[in-house]
Amino acid sequence: MILTNLEIISFNIAFTLSTLSAAGYLSSLLVKRVKLAKISTWILAFAFGSLTVNLLFALINSSVLINPGSRDFLSLCAWSVCAVYLALQFKTKTRVLGAFISPFILLFMIAAAGEASGKSLLPQNLQNWLTTMHLFCVIMGEALFVIASCAGLMFIMQNSLLKNKKLSRTSRLLPSLSDLDRINHICLLGGFPVLSLGIIAGAVFAGISWQSGWLTDPKVIWTFAGWVIYGFLLHQRLAIGWKGYRMAVFSGVAFVFLLLSYGSVRLCFSTLHNFI
Repeated sequence: MILTNLEIISFNIAFTLSTLSAAGYLSSLLVKRVKLAKISTWILAFAFGSLTVNLLFALINSSVLINPGSRDFLSLCAWSVCAVYLALQFKTKTRVLGAFISPFILLFMIAAAGEASGKSLLPQNLQNWLTTMHLFCVIMGEALFVIASCAGLMFIMQNSLLKNKKLSRTSRLLPSLSDLDRINHICLLGGFPVLSLGIIAGAVFAGISWQSGWLTDPKVIWTFAGWVIYGFLLHQRLAIGWKGYRMAVFSGVAFVFLLLSYGSVRLCFSTLHNFI
């Protein structure tokens, strides 16, 4: 009972801090003060710490490795995006990028808050450590792609300001083009193998449990299509030398494709993945 209460308290703290962080980041763009973004980064770091504690309590309180709850899953989504973004802060000082990342984190937290505590995410026949590994790797891979796309969007904005010689306080507030391109490169380089591992784990479990029919599942087809697109982008970056504006644009297009495919599968098709 005590651990359950601590789990709820740590989640509420993380939710509050995530809200404050998102508000601070967005305000830093409006008032053009990088100091606000720096403060918001620290707030987000404390939110990440609270969310880590929350997930640890969830791990202790339930069999989350085999059967994650809906709230735990969405909290893990927020935790993954937050972890990747904060890790990038050690390599680059692109704090204002948080204005694009923090709303995604907050949306996951809002969705998690709307789920009942203890509500199971997976149906009985899918409760397995391979499924959990599949979900975790896919989340981490897509979290990296989200940040790559956000960095690409900021690259396009900053490039447009510099090209038109609009050297305002806004352009000085945004990270340099080289830093944004570097983030895009790091996220693509890390996201693709992690997503690949997640797809392999899911395929192994599906091959054992479902045996047939899963290869034509719409969710599998669209996920594989997204994997191919990001694999192509990574190839073009490493082998052909694509970078800068071109890579920023194509990263954004690829991410929009992922969002549209996810939405279309949810709304228009019957899928074995209807639990998420």
